[in-house]
Amino acid sequence: MEERAASKSGHKMVISNRKNGVLNGVIDVLSFDVGEILLETELGMLMIKGSDLHVNRLTLEKGEIDIEGRIDSLVYSDVKKPAKQAESLLGRLFK
Repeated sequence: MEERAASKSGHKMVISNRKNGVLNGVIDVLSFDVGEILLETELGMLMIKGSDLHVNRLTLEKGEIDIEGRIDSLVYSDVKKPAKQAESLLGRLFK
């Protein structure tokens, strides 16, 4: 757990020619196949869509992932908002 706390130095992504990508700030890989990779990052969920996608290197201790294939889109979604709403609802119930 201490390693993850130390790795929260930010989230960085470098994509070269829509074929190779290097990302850090990755917390978990939720799913992946040749058409889509779903990652949990420090800034929310990240869905990478494309074709012939492959995960070449994954180091969750450092929060790093290398991918290759044709990258067509990157979509972020915030997972923190629903969790906050659930907490406030539970907080209201137990007051």
